[in-house]
Amino acid sequence: MAQVTVTIGGRVYRLACNEGEEPHLETLARSIDGKIDEIRGSFGEIGDQRLVVMAALTIADELSEARRTIAALESKALENADIDSAARRDADHQLAQAAEALGEASHRIESLAAALAQSAKG
Repeated sequence: MAQVTVTIGGRVYRLACNEGEEPHLETLARSIDGKIDEIRGSFGEIGDQRLVVMAALTIADELSEARRTIAALESKALENADIDSAARRDADHQLAQAAEALGEASHRIESLAAALAQSAKG
């Protein structure tokens, strides 16, 4: 198991992680530390614990909003897939109707050609 040292809110933490996950964990720690700095800039020194809680709530809110956005996009994608499927069925139906009409027209033309050929003989 790998270990990584990160600084969050001015405190150093040594954390265990799976091999190869160190850069990702460091990026996450920098993100949390940045959120704490952002909140500290807005509210000043309100205590480390309150800063961490506010940062956690802010990040949780962002995650919640991202999940809502993903759910809305997934719903829209399903809706678009249904619309696409219906349009394809409609197009296939129209194509079948056109092919049938063309077949009927071809049959009538052949009948007319045969009738003309008969009248030309007689």
